Amino acid sequence: MDCSFATVINCMDGRVQLPVLEWMKGRCDVDCIDTITEAGPNGILAEQREPCISTIKERVLISINGHGSQTVCLVAHHDCAGNPGPKEMQLEHLRKGIEVLESWDLPAKVMGIYVNEDWQVEPVQGCD
Repeated sequence: MDCSFATVINCMDGRVQLPVLEWMKGRCDVDCIDTITEAGPNGILAEQREPCISTIKERVLISINGHGSQTVCLVAHHDCAGNPGPKEMQLEHLRKGIEVLESWDLPAKVMGIYVNEDWQVEPVQGCD
């Protein structure tokens, strides 16, 4: 099966998986989403926590180089157990995490989204 790909760095929380995948498929007009999951990935990237950040980068590069992904999306969400805190903190970590991703000079568009208390995706950065 030939697929067009995008990459999502998402929380492991099962509540956010489906809304994010559906939004990504529609927004990025792709067939398949490579999914990298961690507990609170926006916090991991914002705080540059090793060794997690290195494995995230490795998996992003596999998606880009192996599957031709042209979009990488970082996710933050309401009620995150892995990175607990209010929406304002989640968004701050999301923006800092995007800065880290952009510092990797990836040959892909980088964007960020927030999944709210109604489990709906809110575009935050780079989603235009």
